[in-house]
Amino acid sequence: MWFENSSIYQIYPFGFCGAPRENDGVVVPRISKVLDFIPHIKKLNLGAVYFCPVFESSAHGYDTKDFTKIDVRLGTNEDFKKVCDALHENGICVLLDGVFNHVGRDFFAFRDVKEHKWDSQYRDWFHISFDGNSCYDDGFWYEGWEGHFELVKLNLQNPDVKQYLFDCVGRWMDEFGIDGLRLDVAYMLDRQFMRELRGFCTWKNPDFFLAGEMIHGNYNDIVNGEMLHSATNYECFKGLYSSFNSMNMFEIAHSLRNRFGSEDWCMYRGLRLINFADNHDVTRLASVLTDKNQLIPAYGLLFSMPGIPCVYYGSEWGIEGRKEDGDWNLRPFVDAPMENELTAFIAKAADAYRTNRSLSMGTFEVLHLTNRQFIFERRFENERIIVMVNADGCEYTAHFNANAGCGTELLSGTHYDFGGGSVLPPYSVQYVKMA
Repeated sequence: MWFENSSIYQIYPFGFCGAPRENDGVVVPRISKVLDFIPHIKKLNLGAVYFCPVFESSAHGYDTKDFTKIDVRLGTNEDFKKVCDALHENGICVLLDGVFNHVGRDFFAFRDVKEHKWDSQYRDWFHISFDGNSCYDDGFWYEGWEGHFELVKLNLQNPDVKQYLFDCVGRWMDEFGIDGLRLDVAYMLDRQFMRELRGFCTWKNPDFFLAGEMIHGNYNDIVNGEMLHSATNYECFKGLYSSFNSMNMFEIAHSLRNRFGSEDWCMYRGLRLINFADNHDVTRLASVLTDKNQLIPAYGLLFSMPGIPCVYYGSEWGIEGRKEDGDWNLRPFVDAPMENELTAFIAKAADAYRTNRSLSMGTFEVLHLTNRQFIFERRFENERIIVMVNADGCEYTAHFNANAGCGTELLSGTHYDFGGGSVLPPYSVQYVKMA
């Protein structure tokens, strides 16, 4: 399948394109800005673009008004189709946000319930009680997403709701040629709904990719042969940056070994989760790292740990943004792509991931570990790559058992002979492909 060796570029379109925060009803083809970024995405060697919500909404995109229409702040369906076509022509796959747990209060079916109350044909599309009232004084109570009543929870056990959503997904596949979906708040979605969605999407396209937002819980519950192919790896997200901040590489090594190691008891051995250093909901890596020199080794680890790497737009050149300053600060307008040492490194790391099955599909084994250094092996069939991470600002000489072999560092071309110890430059990561 296409996602077996592709990494992902995430875009939050309303911020990326500089759209108004509230829907003003004015059609502006801002989504066409993505066309200017395609050379940049290709240069980064990233094989897919994941778009956060693009469909008509009242504000931030997760309060959907119309699943069949691109938000006017971004343009028209035709504008978005041109973007999708151009991405596909450049060998880049397209993922959309599937926001199926809830809709906005302006969604057509909920508007009908507000108008007709009990007599609405859509009353069972939601979790409604006519014995209560809402904070909006609707004359009935309804369930919102985690207490946010501007987000009305859908009844995903209702056959009409499922059919409506499947019809919309089918339309996106036919109209835009999308290659996959990331399911919003998948941790709380109805499991049978996800099974049926998997069957529907696979029927239309056997290579269609389904991933889910999984903030907590056991990934095996939804990532399996019946439901999703992948999920967001929040379990290793915190360790990725805090291991560098605390100079304690044992933290991320412990997380990876316990989840993806070779032992039978490892929780997620064989799962390919989506790894990220930041996204549209969390503080940017460049803001959370205490020592900015550790950006390159952190991204080096991201592209070599088990799973599918995902880069959030702007972070590839070190843009900053803090969660405590509000979500829109995490989702800024960017004028044009930038190139610097970090983007050049990410491009090389992504190319190594794309062209070496051991990095994208291989097993995981820790070879050497200190507070500031982390060395591990990825192996796929006869291919073997040793990853060496040095979080320290000082050079380090590592002695470990690498079967006394030799290899070539993929990013620099440096020859390594592991028989006499290995020198790790300060703030570095190296991928050594064994001969």
